[in-house]
Amino acid sequence: MVKRITEEECEALFEKYHTPEHVIGHCKAVSHTAVTIGRKLNEQGFALDIDLIKGAGLVHDVARVSDKHWEVGADILESLGYKDEAEIVRVHMTYDFHDFDKLDETDLVCLGDRLVKEDQYVGLNDRIDYIIHKAGNRPEVNKRILQKKAETQKFMKCIEESIGQTIDSLFTKG
Repeated sequence: MVKRITEEECEALFEKYHTPEHVIGHCKAVSHTAVTIGRKLNEQGFALDIDLIKGAGLVHDVARVSDKHWEVGADILESLGYKDEAEIVRVHMTYDFHDFDKLDETDLVCLGDRLVKEDQYVGLNDRIDYIIHKAGNRPEVNKRILQKKAETQKFMKCIEESIGQTIDSLFTKG
């Protein structure tokens, strides 16, 4: 049996590593977003580990107050025996999506992170606008961000074709 982190363990880590409340809200929203998409994909025949998606989403920014928070967070998780969650946390800042036919849990956590601003699902355009604004007037950085946006849009289109609806429609109140 593979060891998966629980919500209670995530809460304990937030407390131990002094994760700010607004970051905890962000982590919960990323987890919810990734799990929602994962469940829809599983309805279409995928076999994604929803517990892994949920846990990794919850703790992806547990060490956000640290420099290189992705490395620190991954090291914490590895030391506790959460190897799969650690692998996702370690790559979430610079992740390149798999080809759609190799889609996995890391893809969904990283996608969730690109669709959530603070503790709200906002979609890709609003999230990327926010990141560009935060980065300031740095042409090379902005070019990379826009390149990631294009890759993310392409990946989202594949998911949307698979689930038969837009990702945004999963999160709009109707």
